[in-house]
Amino acid sequence: MSVPTELGYTEKHEWVRIEDGVATVGITAYAVESLGDIVFVEPPAVGTEVVAGQECGEVESTKAVSDIYSPVSGEVVEINEALDDEPESVSSDPYGAWLFRARVSEEPSDLLSAEEYKALTKEEE
Repeated sequence: MSVPTELGYTEKHEWVRIEDGVATVGITAYAVESLGDIVFVEPPAVGTEVVAGQECGEVESTKAVSDIYSPVSGEVVEINEALDDEPESVSSDPYGAWLFRARVSEEPSDLLSAEEYKALTKEEE
């Protein structure tokens, strides 16, 4: 299972890419593998203030419902509306099917690197 090196990761299995002060957030391939087939995604609403480390949405799979934790603090500026009709795209492309974007109010300091995340999940390339 790949763990892209250009992303930051959380211990709760979210990934984040920050560009020009906007964070794009999704869940990792490890999370998808643990959850099984994704059947519903409830990201935070546009305009919502998210706080790093706190719950902000849900992902439902054939096995379980899992909370989404924001890796950053800031305001949600966009959600991936394609997931309304195709939530399974998170299962097939976890690093392409992002969940939401937030304008970052404070740079996160506790993100894991790809190497640290692989060590956490005991993943091998």
